[in-house]
Amino acid sequence: MTGKSVAILGSTSGVGREIAKECARDGFDLILAARDDSENERVAADLRTRFEKVAVKTMHFDALDFESHPVILSECEKVFGQLPEGIIVCFGYMVDQKLTEENFDEAKKTIDINYTATVSIVNLFADAFEKRKGGFIGIISSVAGDRGRAKNYTYGSAKAAVTAYASGLRNRLHKSGVSVTTIKPGFMDTKMTYGMDLPKSLTASPSQAGKAIWSAVKNRKDVVYVLGPWSMIMWIIRSIPEFQFKKMNI
Repeated sequence: MTGKSVAILGSTSGVGREIAKECARDGFDLILAARDDSENERVAADLRTRFEKVAVKTMHFDALDFESHPVILSECEKVFGQLPEGIIVCFGYMVDQKLTEENFDEAKKTIDINYTATVSIVNLFADAFEKRKGGFIGIISSVAGDRGRAKNYTYGSAKAAVTAYASGLRNRLHKSGVSVTTIKPGFMDTKMTYGMDLPKSLTASPSQAGKAIWSAVKNRKDVVYVLGPWSMIMWIIRSIPEFQFKKMNI
């Protein structure tokens, strides 16, 4: 044990794995929380091999099992004998926009995993960190939340809510010494985007994203785009007048 730890919620995701590597490289013990227990153990085993001086623990975490979220907080406190220094929220869910229009269950699942579950679990850690007067919270949102687009507005609306939530939480916790970092990755080459025709210059590899996200979180940044060009791209998209935006096929 190194004496400092971080909990990664959604640790079996492509970016979650890479963030875990970066945390371990900086000497943080790891709590890996994910729904797929067997895959999570494989991730943990790989990290233990790579980083022998870092302790790696796993636990079951289902974003949609809201009643279990207080248990996650309690278990995170027990595993190393104290609360982790911080948490990074990596879980998410995205399906085709048309499916969310035709099937409300898919729309609800998109909202509940991306937004409701984030609020549920982060609120618990936020309260604990606030009482302790220290900690960090990293939340992966999306450029999709910067403006509603016809092609993915269900997912985008959930991420817009996440961005607004993180902003308010950041302002609330600032006086307690707790940082909240909102991460907007843009395109990432992960399972979630598998099969999509993505522009290479605007698509981050999981490794790129992991490095950028951990750097932003540990340096207590407020809002960060993983690839620099996305900041300007989304500024332009937000600036387009609504009457013109309605005519665009994006």
